[in-house]
Amino acid sequence: MSTFSSKNKSGIFNRIENSSMHKSKIIIASSLLLVLSACGDSNDEAPITPEPAEYSYAITVTNLTYAQPLSPVAVILHDDSKMWMTGQPATDSLEQLAESGDNSGFISDPNALASISGEGVVLPGAQSTVEITTTDKNANYFTFASMLVNTNDAFTGLTGVDISNMAIDDAKSWNLNVYDSGTEANSEAAGTIPGPADGGTGFDASRNDVDFVALHSGVVSQDDGLSSSVLTQSHRFDNPAIKLTITRTK
Repeated sequence: MSTFSSKNKSGIFNRIENSSMHKSKIIIASSLLLVLSACGDSNDEAPITPEPAEYSYAITVTNLTYAQPLSPVAVILHDDSKMWMTGQPATDSLEQLAESGDNSGFISDPNALASISGEGVVLPGAQSTVEITTTDKNANYFTFASMLVNTNDAFTGLTGVDISNMAIDDAKSWNLNVYDSGTEANSEAAGTIPGPADGGTGFDASRNDVDFVALHSGVVSQDDGLSSSVLTQSHRFDNPAIKLTITRTK
């Protein structure tokens, strides 16, 4: 019967041990390659771009007059500028809004970074809310305008209000007076007033008044001595004509 010598046994055990160590080295190397490969894939991924921040506001208007419907409201967010100034001529788009209630040109102003129109008239004693949203971080100023439609060219509003420091749920309110765009004489004559008191054409591109924006002197009416007027004492208005509130919602 053959037997292994101690030398033979030692050689076999060394070969087994060396083989095991070689396999372990292969496994470790393969694992390292997998880790490095995973890291390389991760680095190749495109960076995630965060969604731009949204700034949202709710604008609520309350009509305080007795018989002056307000045209669909115009709301604009813009940079540091004003859409009108007292003592200065009205823009063409403001003239159209103030004479006819059409705000399409006004809300398309080149300075507008975001804008919106209300859906309909705001009746006397009624309240309406519009919402506006922008992602433009430069839209830090707020303008609002609406025509008193039973007039020649009266409008109410405010322009260039800084809202940059408003936090979510902050609100600002104003009681607003009435302006005269200075583009149409306050004749109160038939055919010149677009509201239900007359149903006239309203807008006329020619300017036949002082040609600068000012506080409105008020309606005279046929009841107060202007015999050619289609307006009555009910169409007179006191200041303030509206209450306006802007609330940041997002």
